Amino acid sequence: MRAPETAKRFMPRVRPQKRTLLTPRAIYSHLDQHVVGQDRAKRVLAVAAYGHLRRCGLPAERKGQIRKSNILLIGPTGSGKTHLVQKLSQVLDVPLSIADATEYTEAGYYGKDVEQLVAELLFRANHSVAEAQRGIIFLDEIDKLARRTQSYKTGGGTRDIGGEGVQQSLLKILEGRELLVPTSLSPQSGRQDVVQVDTSDILFIAAGTFADLFERERPSSRIGFGDSAQVSLRKELSTEDLLGYGMLSELLGRLPVRVQLQPLSEDELCQILAGPQDALLGEYQTLLALDNVQVDFSDSALREIARAALRQGLGARSLRGLAEQVCHDLLFEAPELRGQHLVIDEGYVRARLP
Repeated sequence: MRAPETAKRFMPRVRPQKRTLLTPRAIYSHLDQHVVGQDRAKRVLAVAAYGHLRRCGLPAERKGQIRKSNILLIGPTGSGKTHLVQKLSQVLDVPLSIADATEYTEAGYYGKDVEQLVAELLFRANHSVAEAQRGIIFLDEIDKLARRTQSYKTGGGTRDIGGEGVQQSLLKILEGRELLVPTSLSPQSGRQDVVQVDTSDILFIAAGTFADLFERERPSSRIGFGDSAQVSLRKELSTEDLLGYGMLSELLGRLPVRVQLQPLSEDELCQILAGPQDALLGEYQTLLALDNVQVDFSDSALREIARAALRQGLGARSLRGLAEQVCHDLLFEAPELRGQHLVIDEGYVRARLP
C-alpha cells in the first residue's frame, strides 16, 4: 500500500548522530582495559588519535595550520603493535586497514602498488569516501622496506624494487595527496571504476621490529640464559640508527611520532592469559563450560606458560599455541568430564609443554 503524498511530505528527517570527541585520557583508559603493558605507547597513541580527530573536524582553511602526526611503532614480535592499533580504531569508531609492507613493489613490477593501501581502506569503510578519509592505515613490517644497499645484513648490487622504491612511493600518500582509487580490490582486465580520495586526513601508523639493530647491540661473548636480550631491546633507537638501517630520511620525516614498545615481562604475559576482558584462557574456559566442565588455572600454571613463551622469544604471539597444547587433552575429553571442576596446576602444564 502506497503512502499518501501528504504523509511523505511531513515524514521526519533522520539526522546523523554526532560523534562524541573523546579526550586523550578516555582513549588511554579504553586501551588500558584491553592492552596489557606498553603504557608509554598507549599515551602516545591517545594523544596522536585525539589530535587526528580534532584535525578532521576543522574546516579546510584551518587544517593547514596543524600538520598530520603519523606514527612509527618500533617493537619486538609479540609486543602488541597490531593489537594496539586494532583497539584504537575501535574506540575512535573509524575504519582500519591493516597491510603488510612486503606485499608492495615499485610501480611497473608484479605486486601491489601503494595506492592499493587507500583502496583497501575504502573497502573497509563500505566505499564511503568521507569515512575513509578519517580512517587509519596500519602498515606493518615497515623495516622490510630498508634499502638493500645500506641494510645491515644485505648487500647491494640488485635493484631494490620492494625497498627504497616503495619508500619513495609512500611519501606522497603519507604527506597527503588526492588519489584516484579503484573501487574494486580484485585485479581486473580493462577499465575500473575509480573515486577520488584525499589522504591528507588519513592517519598512517607504521610498525617494524628493526631486529637487526638490536642484534648488533647484543653482547656476543655471553653464552647461555640471561637477560641480555631484554636489556638490548630497551635501547632507544635514534634517527641515525634508522637511517643507517636503510630508511629514507624523507619517510622518517613523515612519521614524526615515534614510540618504542618494550618486550613483555612474565607478569604481563600472565595478565594477558587471564587478566583482560578478552583474556586468552577465558576462551578455553568458555568452550569447556559448554560441556559443563569448569576449569581454573593456578597462578603457578600461568607462570609456567609465560616462561615457555619467554623461552620461545615470540612474546604474546606464542601464547595461543601454548594454550592450545595445554588445553588439548581437556577439549578432547570434555564430553566425558561433564559436571567436574578441574584446577590446572604447574605440573599439568609442564608435562605438556616443551
